[in-house]
Amino acid sequence: MKLLTLNTHSLQEENYEQKLNWFVEGILQEKPDMIALQEVNQTAAEELAEKPLWEGQYLIPTQVPLRKDNHAARVAYRLRQAGIPCCWVWLPVKRGYGKYDEGVAILSLGRKITAADIFPISRANDYHNWRTRAVLGVQVEGMTDWFYTIHMGWWDDVEEPFREQWAILEQSLSEKRKKDTVWLMGDFNGPDSISGESYEHILAHGWVDTYQKAKKKDCGLTVSHVIDGWQERLQDKAAMRLDYIFCSCCTEVVSSRVVFNGENEPAVSDHFGVLIDIKEK
Repeated sequence: MKLLTLNTHSLQEENYEQKLNWFVEGILQEKPDMIALQEVNQTAAEELAEKPLWEGQYLIPTQVPLRKDNHAARVAYRLRQAGIPCCWVWLPVKRGYGKYDEGVAILSLGRKITAADIFPISRANDYHNWRTRAVLGVQVEGMTDWFYTIHMGWWDDVEEPFREQWAILEQSLSEKRKKDTVWLMGDFNGPDSISGESYEHILAHGWVDTYQKAKKKDCGLTVSHVIDGWQERLQDKAAMRLDYIFCSCCTEVVSSRVVFNGENEPAVSDHFGVLIDIKEK
């Protein structure tokens, strides 16, 4: 089983259409089973999506209509056009940069989504507050595992501290962890190089970093420069590992590698992706 996570940056990216093509081409080459995406947006003022873009969508309760430039919908549509069965779900979380409906998404290639789990993790629950955070998870046919796409806040954010968001997430997943395997995939906004903060906090709560478990792996770095939200937190231009795939239990990880980084595949976002290959039980 292959799992992929990427903070997409979506429509905020320059040369978006080209990067959309590169992203879909990379997926077609690697064929991950599950894809977790963050910063998945659409233009709030765009026209409503037509029926072909809706196909394969697992519907969840939301007041935000699907627009024709929705990033997750367009990726899923292109995969279906290429002959890849794709079931997908998008959760709008907040208004981004004053003009986007921004959220998180999960794409399942080859298996239908059978259940979804949605819950807020931030103090703020205001669609127009850019700090608002929510989590989306799914189960797919033939599996009991839960797959979550995560976009956390920063450790030192006074208004929305990581520790509080993590406590809500832990409590919300506590029952699932007791009986099923749970995967957390996404942008955790916490470098593993900073001692005593987000990364170590996650490991202290019993989560397994699949990168550390991988028999074959690369450098693991998913950001090559200072990006939005890190200008005042890091004074140097050091690369960071901000994007992870954590598992609730030990599992055999064949490989973990950074993708869409300009080397393995063209870069499509200000983050790079993480792709892991897991030996199924």
